[in-house]
Order: sequence, then structure tokens, then C-alpha cells
Amino acid sequence: MRDFKKIFFVFILFFLAFNSKSYTEMVKKVEIKGNERISLETIVIFGDIAIDKDYKSSDVNLLIKKLYETTFFSNISVELENSKLTIIVEENPIVNSIVFKGEKANKYKEVIREFLILREKTSFIESYIKSDINKIKEFYRQLGFYFVEMEVEIERLEKNRVNLIYIIDKKEKAKISKIYFLGDKKIRDKRLRDVITSQEAAFWKFISRNVYLNKSRIELDERLLKNYYKNKGYYEVKVSSSNVEYSEGEGFVLTYIIDAGQRYKFKKIFLNVSETLDKSAFTSLEKTFNKIIGKYYSLRKLTSVLEKIDRLSELKELQFINHGVTETLVGDGVEVKINIFEGQKFTIERVNIVGNSVTNDSVLRGELIVDEGDPYSALLVNKSINKLKAKGIFGKVEHQITEGSSPDLKVLEITIEEKATGEISAGAGVGTDGTAFMAAISENNWLGRGINLKSSLDLTEETISGSIAVRNPNYNYSGNAVSAALDVSSSDKTVNSGYKSSKTGFSLGTEFEQYQNVFLSPQLSASFEDIEAESGASSQIKKMEGNFSNVDLYYGISFDKRNQPFKPTEGYRIKFVQSLPIIMESSSIMNGLEASAYHHLTEDIIGVAKFYARSIHGIDNEDVRLTSRLFIPSKRLRGFNTRKVGPKDSEDYIGGNYVTALGFEAQLPHLLPESLRTDFSVFLDTANIWSVDYSDTLNDTNKIRSSVGLGVNVWTTVGPLSFTLAQDISKSVNDDSELFNFRLGTSF
Repeated sequence: MRDFKKIFFVFILFFLAFNSKSYTEMVKKVEIKGNERISLETIVIFGDIAIDKDYKSSDVNLLIKKLYETTFFSNISVELENSKLTIIVEENPIVNSIVFKGEKANKYKEVIREFLILREKTSFIESYIKSDINKIKEFYRQLGFYFVEMEVEIERLEKNRVNLIYIIDKKEKAKISKIYFLGDKKIRDKRLRDVITSQEAAFWKFISRNVYLNKSRIELDERLLKNYYKNKGYYEVKVSSSNVEYSEGEGFVLTYIIDAGQRYKFKKIFLNVSETLDKSAFTSLEKTFNKIIGKYYSLRKLTSVLEKIDRLSELKELQFINHGVTETLVGDGVEVKINIFEGQKFTIERVNIVGNSVTNDSVLRGELIVDEGDPYSALLVNKSINKLKAKGIFGKVEHQITEGSSPDLKVLEITIEEKATGEISAGAGVGTDGTAFMAAISENNWLGRGINLKSSLDLTEETISGSIAVRNPNYNYSGNAVSAALDVSSSDKTVNSGYKSSKTGFSLGTEFEQYQNVFLSPQLSASFEDIEAESGASSQIKKMEGNFSNVDLYYGISFDKRNQPFKPTEGYRIKFVQSLPIIMESSSIMNGLEASAYHHLTEDIIGVAKFYARSIHGIDNEDVRLTSRLFIPSKRLRGFNTRKVGPKDSEDYIGGNYVTALGFEAQLPHLLPESLRTDFSVFLDTANIWSVDYSDTLNDTNKIRSSVGLGVNVWTTVGPLSFTLAQDISKSVNDDSELFNFRLGTSF
């Protein structure tokens, strides 16, 4: 038996050796047949064909495989005989064009072309059609067109070309008829519906896109539900994949399955500060920890703690600071350990910026706080990126840190997406205090240097005004802003104030950061004004008639520690302003102080306090000009009619020399789902206006005005809609209160 195995094994080896020798042949000549479009040289290169090379059967098979991989050919055969390699090919057609019928939206057509396997000027492989159809159908299902139907026509042309015609019938968008929440959800359905973006269809929601099924929106809803539960303390919440079912007559039903699990509290929060760092820099965090411990676990609270660490690091000028969080479930609580350590020190080797075809590279680099050769700081990099975003001329600004030429070097890669920066806008407002109209044209990136140009026209029942302004936010790449403006206005205030006026003014100013978070904004202005009193006006107002020429120096000093300029939630801002006369026929000095503070009172309530004060005094006992006198700004005292508060001269409201206002507000940004784009607030406004310098006989009641109310801002498809419902608490006998105010505007 053992001898038989040996004989068999030798026989196999002999057979393989003989077979290999018999199928080995040296190629002396190559001939290609059947190719019309693909050249011989191309086939030789892609097939890796060589002359004077021994070819075995495995080499021939590999050659065929390589040629099929090119997708150039539908059929390939190879013959090797008498040192001649003959390759017979049948070429695939070429896709001449791709046409979409039934789809009017060009934006969809371009997106579809990007993910198709079959594309224009590529080989046509019929088996790929089914895959492309499925991809197109899935794309439309993502948009909510669940009933989409498709056909493909193949139009064969001469010279082995084809046209592909996709016939698309989207049908109607799939609407959500019902949304259900199942499982151990612990929270009422009504509140959960406010959390998600998807909505049940209703006749009054005809302009909402959220009533249509959208896979991406559903995935977003799942994340929103998880975050909401985690912010309520449900640390281990699970939201399973949502189910979408279609019921004839009822429509689509969307179901979310939730397992909330146990509710946890912050049991312990402690810092683990690296020995290389000064622990005293973070001792103030203990107060923050004590406020949180014992409260229900919240991702939002934890994120606010980490943001405070970043702000402290910036304030203490600590670089290369990193932090990490370790969370441990202990009984019914969560123990949080925050590790603060000094990360590896890196240097920025290069800053690469891509995507700017219009904006000058120097403009972008001028906005960056970090530069090549600087130590790498995540805080400063993020600040730089936020500065680019704040310019408002880019649709997208993204960045990433990549490895440099050595381990201690990093490369900052910034990718921007430019957007159209020219704008034509118009607006209209109708309110209980009158009507208004606005039109403007602007260019926010003139000459690719980030320069803002704007011209506007404003009309109210009393005033018509126009302006032309230019602003360079980073003049000569110095980090300083330079601006200039020309303003023209004409007012007819004969009904409320007894006079008419016209004014032409020019201003030139700058703004720069003098110190960290301290901004200085000086401005030089010149104006020419004509005041005409009505025949029935008081004698004191008639005294103000005349032509006046002025040159003023205005400046502001602000200290800004808000976490963000738009809709801040933490921090404060203080600003002092002053206007000084240089050349003025009726000279006066204006001083002002503004302050605002923001703080999270709870997870869902932001407390806001605002203070406003202005004073104006004539020089050398001169009376303050009528048009320069002070009024309480409408946004500082809601519930009162604009410019109908304060001292009166007969029937004319003439303003005062002093104005103060103090307001408290509770903002409720999470009262409704973000998709509804509606903000609520409740407020208490207090203000006062007093002093008339040109007369001792006028009613100058030093009376505190106050009001309480509700504010609503809705960002509708036709523009911002603002409501104010306010009730005055205290007022002077001269004041005109206003219970309700609304305003609607639009832009296009």
C-alpha cells in the first residue's frame, strides 16, 4: 500500500511537469482583432503583454482577467500558437449621454450623476443598470418619495454608442400620518413629539417639510431622543431602530421604540489635575460641581463644565491643555472623573487653505489667530475657525490637524466653501406702531478681500432715510476694521413732535481689539441738519429752528466675555460710549453705558439682565438740540408706544436729557422643537426718562416706567414674525402705553 502511494505521487509530479512544459510558449508576435476604439497600445499596456516572454496557461488567464477589469470589453478570447499571441475582443459600447425625464429639479440630477456607476464617456455594462436604478430609488426614498417608479431606455447609436434615458416618476411624497412611541418611555408622547423634528401631517402644516418621511431626519430624531433622555438623567437609554409601516387608507406610521431605563443623578464629580499643572487655576470649579452634584445626570451640564475648563485655560493662558472624562455607574448615581493634563507640545508647521476661488488667501490668513511657527493650541485654532465662520461669506468652514514633517510638527488644513455674497433684499413690517418698508443691496466679499458694501432705503410713517456704507473688517490685514458711511434722512414729526427735519451725514470709523476681549471703536462724523418748526408748535420748539453743521467724535469701549455673539447663553458684555463735539453750532456731550449678562438658570431657561443708560448735556449752558435729545429705545421698554414716553411740550413729545433702563428676561429656547424656529421669553422692563434743559415749566415727572410681558419670535417662510404682549405696571400721566405689538418682515 505504501509503495502504491509513492508510485501515485511520482506519477502526479510527472504529469504536472509535462503539462506545464506543454503549455509554455515564447511569444514572438502579438495580434489584436475586433478592437475599433481601444488601441493596440492600450490593450498591451493594460494586459501587461510582453514580447519574448514565456507564457503559461496561468499567464494567459491572468491576461484575460486584467483586460476584463478595464471594463472596455464584453468578450475576450486568447489564442497562443506558433509563438503568436492572438487576442480577439468585443468592445463594450460607450455611454454617449445620460438623460433624466420626469425630474425637473436640476439639483437632483447633478447629485444622481455623482453616485451612478454608469457615467457619460465610460463603458456601458448592461448588468450595472439594475444597481444604478436601485441607487436612484433609494435616493428618492431618502427624500420621502417612497412610491417612486423608474424605467430605463437604452438608445443604441452608431459607432457602438448608447444613450441612457432614465424615466422617473416620483409620485407623491410620503406623509407621516401617525407617530407612536412604544416601550418603557417614562415621558409623555406630547413632550417627545416636541423633541423630534418629524411631524404628523395636518392641514395647517402645509408649508412644513417635516411631515414627509425622510430617512436622514428619522436618524436625527433617534439621536435627539437619546440626547433628550440623557439630559433628563436616563443614562442608559436605548432608542431602537424606528419602524416605518404603510397602511392602506391610514398612510405611513412612524414608530420609535424606547427603553429609558433607570434615572441617575450626579453622585460625585472630581478633578484629576496633572502634577505638571497649577491646580489652583481650576479651584473655582468646585462651586460649579457642588451645584450639579445631587442633580439628575445631564450631558448639557457636563458639557458646560468642560467649556468652563476651556475658558479657564484661556484666561490663565495655559496652552496644550487637554481634558478627558471618565464616567462610572455607582448604584443610582454617576461618578464623573475629569482628567486635566498637559498634552504633547506641537508646533504649527504649515497652514493650508483650500476652496477659496474668489477670496484672497491673505484675507483668510489675516483672520487667523494662529500662524505658521506658532505653538499649537486647540483653543486658538477653534477661535480662528469661528472668526472665519463669523465673516458670513462662507457656506462651510472645516478644519483638520494632520501630521507634519516630524513628530513635533502639525499641519492645519482649512477647507472653505464659498457662497454667493451679493444680496438683494427687501422687507416690510406692519405693526400697531405703524408700517415700515426696507430695501437693500449689498456685496459682502468685494474684490475677494472680504470688504462689505451696502446701500439701503428705509421708510416709516414719519421718516425716509437712505445710506451707503463700506466696511473693511481687516484693513491691510492688521486685524482692525475700517468703515465709512453716507446717510441722508428726512423726517416729518409734526403730528407727535411739532417739527420737520432733514439731515445729511458722513462718518469714518475703525474698530479693533485693544486688549484681550477689550474692543475700541472710534468714529469721526460730520452732519448738516435743517430743522423747521410747525406754526402750531410751542415757542420752545420754535427756538430750535435753523441750519446746523456738526463734526463729532464718537467712540465706544467694550469688554465682551459672552460665549458667543449670536444668542449667547453665558457670559457678559459691558460697553461705554461717548460723543464729543469738535465743531458744533449747538454743542452737547453724550455719555452712555450698556451692560448685559447671560446665565443658564436651568437646563431650559436662560436668565438675561440688561442695563442701559444715556445722558446728554449742552456745553456752556446751551440747550440740547431738539433732534439730539434722548428717548427710551422701544426694545428697552416694551408695552409703551415708541417716542410717546417722557416730557411733553404742549402736545409734543420732546425727549429728555437722561434715560435709564433695566430689564430682566427669561429665555425659553427649548420650549418648542428647534424645527419650529420659535423662541419664547418672559420679561420685566423698567425705564425712566427725565430732565428738560430748555424750560423749567414743562411737566418733567421723574417716574419709573415698568411693564411685564411675553415675547415670541417666529422665523416663518415669509420672514421673521415678532409678537409682544405687555402690560404696563407703572407709568407717567404723559405716557402712551401699548398692550400688543407685532411686526412681520420678509426678505428675498
